[in-house]
Amino acid sequence: MAVQVVQAVQAVHLESDAFLVCLNHALSTEKEEVMGLCIGELNDDARSDSKFTYTGSEVRTVAEKVDAVRIVHIHSVIILRRSDKRKDRVEISPEQLSAASTETHRLAELTGRPMRVVGWYHSHPHITVWPSHVDVRTQAMYQMMDQGFVGLIFSCFIEDKNTKTGRVLYTCFQSIQAQKSSEYERIEIPIHIVPHVTIGKVCLESAVELPKILCQEEQDAYRRIHSLTHLDSVTKIHNGSVFTKNLCSQMSAVSGPLLQWLEDRLEQNQQLLQELQQEKEELLQELSALE
Repeated sequence: MAVQVVQAVQAVHLESDAFLVCLNHALSTEKEEVMGLCIGELNDDARSDSKFTYTGSEVRTVAEKVDAVRIVHIHSVIILRRSDKRKDRVEISPEQLSAASTETHRLAELTGRPMRVVGWYHSHPHITVWPSHVDVRTQAMYQMMDQGFVGLIFSCFIEDKNTKTGRVLYTCFQSIQAQKSSEYERIEIPIHIVPHVTIGKVCLESAVELPKILCQEEQDAYRRIHSLTHLDSVTKIHNGSVFTKNLCSQMSAVSGPLLQWLEDRLEQNQQLLQELQQEKEELLQELSALE
């Protein structure tokens, strides 16, 4: 007989502008993992009449009445600055969580909605989208503080074997206690991208902040190496050249495309404004004719 485990969260709704920021961040580097925090709301949808059970590695809907389905709505993200770059590991410090909590209060006042930290995201460059055992344990730790906390993973810089084209995969998960051991295992949470015609102010701020954060990370790494006293002059010159090369690469891969995207958005908005002004004038003329 299967042991039934009810999910703490049944679905995640990720707004398209927040998805865009996560994707740009994940594609900013293929050498190390990057990370951030998801800001939004956890709502109970009382219209649903089903709940989910976990059996083995499957999630099934059973026809049992429940009061509500818990849905995480992600409205924006906070890009976190890495203190230590690692190829296969990311960590969120308590100071960053505290700062993020303070930021949610600012965003709540700005948007007039009860914002909170509802999850985290990180990238998997060149590897599978599924969470590692470390990711699963980390997620379980966060869920001890908040059962509704979710994890998002963006797998990028991978190639489709058939078409030889690049792919980006993403998933959302939580951790649950394994049935026959003391370890945790992942459970996939359905994620839906909510389309938006425009990009919100908060997500726009995060997108513009990305190049600055990446530059600060490079500066921190360079200062740590440059402060070592045993380095000779040739090594210091080499390190300076690598630092400059990395900054140029970031400008080419992140800052340049971001600037072009903003310019395109500005041109589209100006064109839309002209169309709306023209429509306004036509409506005013029709109104005057009726009078």
